[in-house]
Amino acid sequence: MLRLQGEMIRGGTSKCWIFDHHDVVATGVDVDTLLLGAFNAADPRQIDGVGGASSTTSKAAVVQASAEPGVDIEYAFAQVGIGDERVEWASNCGNCATAVALYAVHRGLVPIAADTTTVRMLNVNTGARLTGAIPTPGGSAPDEGTAAVPGTSALGVPVLLGFQDPAGSTTGRALPTGYVVDTLTGPEGPVEVSLVDAGAPAALVEAKAFGLDGAESLAEFAAAVPALTRLRRGAALAMGLAEKNDPVSHAVPKVGIVSRPIPYRTTDGVLVAQDEYDLAVRMVSMHAPHPAIGLTSAVALATAVAIPGTLAHRVARETPDGTLRLGTPAGVITAQTVPAPEGVSPTVLLRRAARRIARAELLVPVPEGRPA
Repeated sequence: MLRLQGEMIRGGTSKCWIFDHHDVVATGVDVDTLLLGAFNAADPRQIDGVGGASSTTSKAAVVQASAEPGVDIEYAFAQVGIGDERVEWASNCGNCATAVALYAVHRGLVPIAADTTTVRMLNVNTGARLTGAIPTPGGSAPDEGTAAVPGTSALGVPVLLGFQDPAGSTTGRALPTGYVVDTLTGPEGPVEVSLVDAGAPAALVEAKAFGLDGAESLAEFAAAVPALTRLRRGAALAMGLAEKNDPVSHAVPKVGIVSRPIPYRTTDGVLVAQDEYDLAVRMVSMHAPHPAIGLTSAVALATAVAIPGTLAHRVARETPDGTLRLGTPAGVITAQTVPAPEGVSPTVLLRRAARRIARAELLVPVPEGRPA
């Protein structure tokens, strides 16, 4: 057994295990092998590991202080397989970035201010730069707070998460193909799709293309996942994220449906009126309906809505101040677009919550003969 120190932190609606880079290196085992063993990725239930057997609870981040100007913390985000011995490093996770910001404050990786401490982060997977602003009254790191987010009734420390210049974070262009709308082949013929890269590459389809209206429950939306998965492969090829014979990452591109607001009920049965949000969205995560929305997907949507002609722009309600209220299965999540200097894409802000759940020493079974 290998021994590995880690912290479990809830960031938004995800749970993320966070490890110090130096602790990972000290095990002498390559990080993929270490995470596969720690999470028990081979088992769909992850019953002999720390994974939670869902896309939102099978996540990790490896963190270290940064020597790069303007950056405090570098982190690598890992989406660990569930019943699949694979670790994907192709994407970023905003909820885990929320957790990383709280981790950095508690571990003293940034100087703590008397009022609010801002952690400047670099996601090494994608090169994305983010900020996490955390209240630190009296220069102390908080353990609890009263902030809530749709998707959980639990409260946590408020974190204002900012995605800086998110457009083209993976492909180099907000519109990887150069078009606001592309036509891809779906299971029953051509389908219009907007391919956007901001926060993460995403393929967005109008709900009506699949006979949906955007108010579907998770169970109802699940019926569309196989068709969206097929479309997702075409999107990956069109965006240059994979070659014809390559396997497509489970993590990117994101794929989902958008539509005009209509009344719907959340997973908890709460009625959301048509005028309470601006854009209906249902997203797929790791081949399953996302219970809310990944934050990188929210950034992609906020960016798409700001680009005239995209499918998201066509169906979203216009707002004058850059605020976009997304109607997700968990409830309404708000993203705010903040203008940036010319030549830089707008910053996207999201209000999140985080809480430390555990500090632990993991006992990790690792096969022999797997060097670093």
